[in-house]
Amino acid sequence: MGGKKIKGRKRHIVTDTMGHLLHVMVHAANIHDTVAGCHVFEEALKGYPSLAGVCADAGYRKTMEKFVKDILHRTIEISQRIIPGWAVLAKRWVVERTLAWLNSSRRLSKDYEITIKSAETMTVISHAALLIRRLA
Repeated sequence: MGGKKIKGRKRHIVTDTMGHLLHVMVHAANIHDTVAGCHVFEEALKGYPSLAGVCADAGYRKTMEKFVKDILHRTIEISQRIIPGWAVLAKRWVVERTLAWLNSSRRLSKDYEITIKSAETMTVISHAALLIRRLA
């Protein structure tokens, strides 16, 4: 039983409009996205108090909308699906692109990390390595 990889984790990120990582949170998959979204945006505000608002997809509506508006006193914009099927949603592609960049990192392609903290740290390291490669 010992030494098994832990299955079922989710990665939530907060990026700026350029897709640069501001905050990352990794947690168990049994926590709903709306609850986790509240925590990740609240933690991002601690590091970046000048954030005026957040854009999120429809998976973060209701609980997160209420939390951001009533408790954090920030604005939240939920991207709704325009047509059935696949479509580029306004502003959401920035986060999706950043997640795609991170998934190109071999270490993040699977859940190799034992602890949540090391998974968060590897996400930040992978993003930093990506930015450094672009400078060269």
